[in-house]
Amino acid sequence: MIENSEPTRRNSAASDNEAGLEEARLRQQAIGVKLRHMFDEVVNEPVPDEFLDILRRADDRTGKGGA
Repeated sequence: MIENSEPTRRNSAASDNEAGLEEARLRQQAIGVKLRHMFDEVVNEPVPDEFLDILRRADDRTGKGGA
């Protein structure tokens, strides 16, 4: 009787471990999807005019040999 209960405990523990790993994979996948979505939103935002002006001034100074 004891011999039969040991494999059941091991199978149950292995099954719990596999379920835990699958849950962790799904959680990581969901995080990855949300991060990609956030990154895409940031990439598609327009560049502020003030920042473009700073870049233009830096290019003008570089073109004149100032830097």
